[in-house]
Amino acid sequence: MPDPAVASDLPNTFAPYDDRTQPTARIEHYAETWVRTPDRPLVRRPMTLTEITGPTRLAAKLKPGNNDLAHPYPDRPRAAGQLIHVTGRVTDEDGRPVAASVIELWHCNANGRYIHPMDAKSPNPIDENFIGSGRVATDADGRYMFRTIKPAAYPYPNHPTRWWRPPHIHMSLFGDGFMSRLVTQMFFPGEPFNDIDLILQSVPDPKGRERMISRQLPMSEAIDPNVVVYAHDIVLRGRRQTPFGM
Repeated sequence: MPDPAVASDLPNTFAPYDDRTQPTARIEHYAETWVRTPDRPLVRRPMTLTEITGPTRLAAKLKPGNNDLAHPYPDRPRAAGQLIHVTGRVTDEDGRPVAASVIELWHCNANGRYIHPMDAKSPNPIDENFIGSGRVATDADGRYMFRTIKPAAYPYPNHPTRWWRPPHIHMSLFGDGFMSRLVTQMFFPGEPFNDIDLILQSVPDPKGRERMISRQLPMSEAIDPNVVVYAHDIVLRGRRQTPFGM
């Protein structure tokens, strides 16, 4: 049960998310969304201790700490491209910091090429000094930071007009247990392809789309004058689903 002193000022009703703030499950001309979406309604099954309690303490098990995708090898040059810092704060819907949340980040290089077998046919070159993914845990205040390079835009190959995906970063956040996970994408402000991206534009609510676009911070706030800093805060669920006293 929550501490009465802590829970007394919190809402006692659960605020469900609005479907309009979520991407459309199946997107026209984006084939992968069709094969990944079930044709039939999901079968509901009761939650057991396996789903509720484990695995837990993921920050200890997943061993985060690799937050430099741009220069992972001290004896080699850094990755090509514009150096950026991606930083932000993870909180719950009641404004409290979410500590020890494991954040995984991955994206293509400055040439628009992923380090993944599915991108093997891309004509864009691989950058041997870019590792493509990293993992950190939020601190006690819910903050995180990655150093990387700004990804490039690239054409989506399975579309009749070859629509272009804007620069974006994939992010995965784990909660207290392995079954608690959010997978999302972060976009960059001012990118012309944002307005025609089928994934970003599949979110019906304009404010929902805005929350997926990061903020560029003033250069005066940069740790390094050669690095552009982008802030991307993420808000997760709180304890509203369990009214105090139940």
